[in-house]
Amino acid sequence: MATPSTSQAAPVTLTDRARRTFAGVLNWAAGLFLRLGIHPNVMTLTGVLGNFVAAYFLAQGNWRIGGGLVIVMGAFDALDGAMARLRGESSAWGAFVDSVSDRYSELAIFFGLLWHYAQTNDGLGVTLAYLAAAGSVLVSYVRARAASLGWDVKVGVLSRFERYLVLAPTLALGLPKLGMAIVAVGAHFTALQRIAYMRRMVRQHPPQGELR
Repeated sequence: MATPSTSQAAPVTLTDRARRTFAGVLNWAAGLFLRLGIHPNVMTLTGVLGNFVAAYFLAQGNWRIGGGLVIVMGAFDALDGAMARLRGESSAWGAFVDSVSDRYSELAIFFGLLWHYAQTNDGLGVTLAYLAAAGSVLVSYVRARAASLGWDVKVGVLSRFERYLVLAPTLALGLPKLGMAIVAVGAHFTALQRIAYMRRMVRQHPPQGELR
């Protein structure tokens, strides 16, 4: 199968720009943790577990603590990759684990929110939590499915980093429904953007063989 994505420049995302902008700060912090003897995998695991704890507080309706933890765990999510790069351990396996851990963290947060609104019989809250979670998963799935066919599809207004920038502060400020509504709309729109982009690329560069 042809893989034209390897010959085309991948779209630059907000995540890419942020990584370049804050590379100095991230590398300094990553180096500090490495000198303390902390392994990148410890940061990844801490981030996932921390988000599960955050989900517990969100399920209780404690927005300040839950949202605060989500904000703090975002730093762990950024640092594990930087630490791996400094150690020269960046790999396909590391990228895979990082992506899977992000999905667990994100879904845990939405489950905590869904649980809270289900317990309080808030139909709108349950619906928003479900739609936000589904949209977030679809954004990641569309990219993963495209990658399995040889395409790098990173376009869209609300990737993982942008969703974090929306959700974390709105949770900490006690505005979870606002955050979920923005994520729900933006994530599904992003999934559609990626589907349209994939369709356009396939039409411009038809792959060899049949796509299923």
